[in-house]
Amino acid sequence: QVQLVESGGGLVQAGGSLRLSCAASGRTLSWYVMGWFRQAPGKEREFVGAINWTGGNTYYADSVKGRFTMSRDIAKNTVYLQMTSLKPEDTAVYFCAAKFDPTLRPRRTAGEYDYWGQGTQVTVSS
Repeated sequence: QVQLVESGGGLVQAGGSLRLSCAASGRTLSWYVMGWFRQAPGKEREFVGAINWTGGNTYYADSVKGRFTMSRDIAKNTVYLQMTSLKPEDTAVYFCAAKFDPTLRPRRTAGEYDYWGQGTQVTVSS
């Protein structure tokens, strides 16, 4: 079992920045793919980005590419999502997810992930 806890959400003006954290516990994340998703009211959960724990390779949705950056701290068992140049349309609940996958293929569909955090609200005002 993997437990995930997100933090770092909040209210920010358009153009601002936030850094979300996802702390994992229960086991080490070697051979895991970690993903960030978001869900706005009335919308489906949307892929934001993914990182494979072992190699650190990252993959992003086109909507956030160039603005968001994922990273991981192996010692802290934590994944980060650095968000810059935020827009009102980035407003959503952001979720961290984990998928055990020795192939380390990027996973872009919510249904592929095994473990989820509770989410953290990000609100971007115009």
